[in-house]
Amino acid sequence: MPIPIETVQLATARGRAGLLALLLVAWLTHCSLPALAQRTLIEPEASTGLQTKTQTRARRHMVAAAHPLAVAAGLEMLRAGGTATDAAIATQLVLGLVEPQSSGLGGGAFLLAWNARRRSLSSFDGRETAPAAATPERFPTDRTFDDLVGSGLSIGVPGVPRLLEAVHRAHGRLPWARLFQPAIRLAEGGFPVSPRLHALLAKMGPNRFQPRARGYFFSDDGRPWPAGHTLANPEYAATLKLLAARGSDAFYIGPIAQAIVAAARGVLPSPSDITLDDLAGYRVTSRPPVCFAYRARRICSMGPPSSGGIALGQILGLLQPYDLGSRPGPSHNAAAMHLLTEAEKLAYADRDRFIADPDAIPIPGGLLDLGYLTRRRTLIAPDRAMPRPAPGRPPGLDRRARGGDTTVEIAGTSHISIVDREGNAVAMTTTIEASFGSRVWAAGFLLNNQLTDFARTPTDKDGVPLANAVGPGKRPRSSMAPTIVLDRRGRVEAVLGSPGGSRIILYVAKALVAMIDWRMGPQAAADLANFGSRGTYMEIEKGTAAKLPTAALKALGHDVRADEMTSGLHIILRRGRHWLGGADPRREGLARGD
Repeated sequence: MPIPIETVQLATARGRAGLLALLLVAWLTHCSLPALAQRTLIEPEASTGLQTKTQTRARRHMVAAAHPLAVAAGLEMLRAGGTATDAAIATQLVLGLVEPQSSGLGGGAFLLAWNARRRSLSSFDGRETAPAAATPERFPTDRTFDDLVGSGLSIGVPGVPRLLEAVHRAHGRLPWARLFQPAIRLAEGGFPVSPRLHALLAKMGPNRFQPRARGYFFSDDGRPWPAGHTLANPEYAATLKLLAARGSDAFYIGPIAQAIVAAARGVLPSPSDITLDDLAGYRVTSRPPVCFAYRARRICSMGPPSSGGIALGQILGLLQPYDLGSRPGPSHNAAAMHLLTEAEKLAYADRDRFIADPDAIPIPGGLLDLGYLTRRRTLIAPDRAMPRPAPGRPPGLDRRARGGDTTVEIAGTSHISIVDREGNAVAMTTTIEASFGSRVWAAGFLLNNQLTDFARTPTDKDGVPLANAVGPGKRPRSSMAPTIVLDRRGRVEAVLGSPGGSRIILYVAKALVAMIDWRMGPQAAADLANFGSRGTYMEIEKGTAAKLPTAALKALGHDVRADEMTSGLHIILRRGRHWLGGADPRREGLARGD
């Protein structure tokens, strides 16, 4: 039975001052402004005006993704009798063309696939890997982070093509080559440059791109192609045709692989050390999904090297005993915002210390242990904010010391949510890391800068080795959290995920609480103002401070700071016999179904 917030607060208040603080919080929460309107600000580099979006309803199947043309490609496959996996592949191939700043063949992805007939969940790790020559001292300390992003040192071995082929073999139905047709048509015939792509190119400027990428995205006088300009990519079409005919081997062995190595090793002054052998040796890994209980549901997400699933499991596990209220969103619920933020602080403390590539570093097995979470929960005081917490000592902790974290994770990426008429589902979060990745062009697509997701230095300030240090063949830690929620009957209830770098966990946690605790629909959950903490201060979405109970949160001791928090949630939710779809108003995506 959930414990009411008021009961917990009164039981844990410390003396007269604590009681006065509680009364102040209660009064401010009661008097808070009306529910947050369905509009929030978009970050300056993507400022194309807020897109007001309505919730989508469908009976048979649905696709939610970051661009209308990609959604149309996914629907084309579903209408042709394809599975959710077939639709996800077609959607991704078009996203790599029309939303090249976020994902593509030159990047990596994590994917969950639910098989309704078998009632089983598969998890695919298509994360990029470091070259065999990589060492923990990879990144020069005298270079700026942006210098490293645009260098050859940042480029990892891409995983998307192998992942798409692996998941198609396991869960696809339509012929492999059929899935490439929408992307090939658009690449040859051209697609209209979107307002967001134009805005990002204008913000970035031509001089931060390598020459071949600059020639594709900008005119001869250095101007980004205007919104609505028809942009064709025959080089991408040729790459897709090879992949359609020969499978993913055409990417990792032969002319495409040679083009990748040549482009990466040609970046000056810091060329890559990636080799043809690195590409030929890339393998997708099948990993057990991270699943946990919350409010009579089973929630599953991605395990290491992503921190998304474990962090979500810790956050919601810490919140399990609390009643977070039933008001529609945090603007009416300062107490719930406080508890969620405190749980996030504890989860990020463990994430930063323990999560890395499980093939290279032992991950404690007890991070979601109920006894461990119960002990960690004692650090949450409902009447005051905690300072930055230290990581815990979970069961299964390897006794070898690990230091703090020096990783910088950029807010790029894209997310795809799909359900088909048979009840199969796919949640896929896909990325080339920073906006436009490394800005290096090869064979019609951009290469990732994923290796900057490793720790910047091999040790912390005390000289203790870091779990997420660079290593040969190692996969960098991620925060991607493709998530599938199963209801009491074991059916898919929700499919969701988001881009956003290390804030992805905050965005997905917000959406899960909004839909499960506050009974909000998927569009309202996506519209909701973003907030949370990655361990230190409390972040709230810029432009929303007047509509959130900031005074009550500050009375609890939170250091509240406004920042750009441009999520990209794509959510599908079952309600009765219908699927409801929502797409983040901060980006250009949408949800469509039949």
